[in-house]
Amino acid sequence: MNALTKAALPVLLAAGLLSGCATHSDGSAPLNQRTWPICSLLGGLVGGGLGAIESSAWAGGGAAAGAIAGGLICFVQDGDQDGDGVFDRRDRCPDTPANTPVSHNGCPLPQYPPAQKVAEPEPPQPEVITLSDQGNVLFAFDSAELTPAARQQLQGLVERLSGAQVLSIRVVGHTDSKGTDAYNQALSERRAGAVATWLINEGIAPQKVTSMGRGESEPVADNETDEGRAQNRRVELHLN
Repeated sequence: MNALTKAALPVLLAAGLLSGCATHSDGSAPLNQRTWPICSLLGGLVGGGLGAIESSAWAGGGAAAGAIAGGLICFVQDGDQDGDGVFDRRDRCPDTPANTPVSHNGCPLPQYPPAQKVAEPEPPQPEVITLSDQGNVLFAFDSAELTPAARQQLQGLVERLSGAQVLSIRVVGHTDSKGTDAYNQALSERRAGAVATWLINEGIAPQKVTSMGRGESEPVADNETDEGRAQNRRVELHLN
């Protein structure tokens, strides 16, 4: 073996050993360019040991050559020690915590709180004003003519019902269970219409007012008693 081969052998063996340990592009090995001092030390040990096999005179030179080769080998490695997907050579923020989103230079991306969905306001619930025969008779018996007491109750509501905050008024008539279903349905419609007409005549916009009858189909009290029937004979104003 000539002198050149003997001189190069420790370096080549040290280089081969360190190249196998140094980190490649997947960042899986323990040695990379940031650990070049360790690589130099290992290279020196390997080179010195291999040189000493030949002779003690070769030990020092092999150690020096191995140290240089080891440092250079590790320094040129381009690994990804923090596992952020950016090679160490371009990583401006090393040691980024795992699973942290990073930019092209390896620095964490700004984190913003998730946008909060603004709750849509609930639509206002219709208000119901009930006028019943309980205490004040609204209509004469078997009639759709408003009594003075009924007109007085309605008069107290005109100013409010005329306001812009009331968009619509649905007048619904109800009866007790005396009489046939068909008769009570017709009577409830006539009574609701009488109230709607009165409100319009008092200045409430006609387009705001509608009327309908429910007959005896929606009682709110017991039709077997006088008090219950009085509650069921009613007119409701549904305000929207």
